Amino acid sequence: MATLEAVSSATIQRRAEKSSLSRFLPFLDWLVHYQRANLVGDLMAGIIVAIMLVPQGMAYALLAGLPPQVGLYASIAPLIIYGLLGTSRTLAVGPVAIVSLLVVSGVSPLAEPGSAAYIQLVLTLALLVGLIQVVMGLVRLGFLVNFLSHPVLSGFTSAAAIVIGFSQLKHLLGVSIPQTEQLYELLLHLAQRLGESNPVTVSIGLGSIGVLLYFKYGLGKQLKRWGVSERLIVPLTRSAPLVVVLLGTGLVWALALHEQASVKIVAEVPAGLPGLTLPVLDSQVWQLLLPTALAISFVGYMESISVAKSLASKRRQKIDADQELIALGAANLGATLTGGYPVTGGFSRSVVNFAAGANTGLASLITAALIALTVIFLTPLFYFLPQAVLAAIIIVAVAGLIDLATLRHVWHYNKADAASLIVTFLTVLALGVEVGIGVGVAVTILLFLWRTSRPHVAVVGRLGQSETYRNILRHPVKTCPHVVAMRVDESLYFANTKFLEDCVLGIIAERPEVKHLVLSGIAINFIDASALETLAALVEELRNAGVEFHLAEIKGPVMDRLKAIGFVDKIGPDHIHLSTHDAMQALNCV
Repeated sequence: MATLEAVSSATIQRRAEKSSLSRFLPFLDWLVHYQRANLVGDLMAGIIVAIMLVPQGMAYALLAGLPPQVGLYASIAPLIIYGLLGTSRTLAVGPVAIVSLLVVSGVSPLAEPGSAAYIQLVLTLALLVGLIQVVMGLVRLGFLVNFLSHPVLSGFTSAAAIVIGFSQLKHLLGVSIPQTEQLYELLLHLAQRLGESNPVTVSIGLGSIGVLLYFKYGLGKQLKRWGVSERLIVPLTRSAPLVVVLLGTGLVWALALHEQASVKIVAEVPAGLPGLTLPVLDSQVWQLLLPTALAISFVGYMESISVAKSLASKRRQKIDADQELIALGAANLGATLTGGYPVTGGFSRSVVNFAAGANTGLASLITAALIALTVIFLTPLFYFLPQAVLAAIIIVAVAGLIDLATLRHVWHYNKADAASLIVTFLTVLALGVEVGIGVGVAVTILLFLWRTSRPHVAVVGRLGQSETYRNILRHPVKTCPHVVAMRVDESLYFANTKFLEDCVLGIIAERPEVKHLVLSGIAINFIDASALETLAALVEELRNAGVEFHLAEIKGPVMDRLKAIGFVDKIGPDHIHLSTHDAMQALNCV
């Protein structure tokens, strides 16, 4: 018997250790027990995402003020690391537009974009982002991202998309303007240089946008009318970035437009995998980059976790939010050491990854392998690639981030949330992305304090002959002249107990016949020290007015604290009731 117990105990311990190891190394679940049936979907998804990511990676690197190859470097090691450590089977990690804008806005004041010093600072920024996200994941601080509410995030992304789009017009027009993230300065510079536009460059850019839009909105419908299989439609419609890259590159090469018409091209992209790169280990530099690193950590994680959860729910899969932080942080640490820049999960690529049939993290590994092969063998093909084509790819990609639907929905549902969206949107446009994020977070916190500082308080009465008690202003209920039963629909803390006290004393002042007050705490999940002190003072004030204070429907954890601190003894155990109905029975009101 003892032997059986020992074997059982050892088995349980091994399972627990395996479960714990699988939590931090999710690939142990899918890679060790890989099913052959998943291979076709993973292979197809990996190839399609790689086709998207090659031109996007270079485009987003240019947006971040970096050489185009940096975007490719950021699409190799980070994808491998996330593919092994991430809990999402379909999230496609890599360079994204919003993070690229945050990079250039945070680092360009410290160094000239594209310079060696700038690249070193960007590597350091990736290190800080990685460390912040890993630490947050290890100590389970994923909840902190909730300070970026959905309306605030929507306002930020919409405004950032507009800034990104206008920032690419200089490449679309073939003009040079100073780097800035303020929209009004950007528009001013563009207006001054509009007469210097290169008509050939404009034609290439507009033609690329036309092709991208046709592939995005028209080609799929046309292919369906022709009876093409859905599995073929996805890769064909998502190949638009590669198509415009090939067309634009071929046109410039064939007609020598870079010489004959001064079309700006990407020029030489170094071939071969990057060597080991090291960040700046200087505390002063870290302090300067910390605000940007925090912004990227929060915004990048929010973008990743939202799309990861959305796609996982469609397959009834589970996402571990804290492990996602660790995986994204590790991916950014990988980018630091391999010449990349901060990365996160991209919405459009993840949706394509999902639709193309990605089943496991192997799809991400396949994408990384194809990007690596591109860097080793195919970079000479990008020499004649027009910058206008990359600008067109960015403009079409970020146009989908402008979210008017959320504004309309939130405006009809809650004007305060709509105000936070609008304030964030306008602040980003007027003052820049980092200030906009800070203002958005501040507005979210202020709105939370404002709402919870004035909780809904209802006087309740008995509904018919039932034991149910509802708001006297909404339902035909029975009340008792010498007893007032109240319900407060919020936890009690320092910001709202004064409001509750004023409500209680106001009701008592209006009803001199009242001898008992019953406070229903069915919605109270927590009472902090300040609220407890206010409640104690309220009990004394009511007694001085000849009114006894009662509590009903208090939850177990809250009651445990009230007993431990002596509050229950203060008001008397007979003044504590299991339900509002029990309290009314005890006070002869039923």
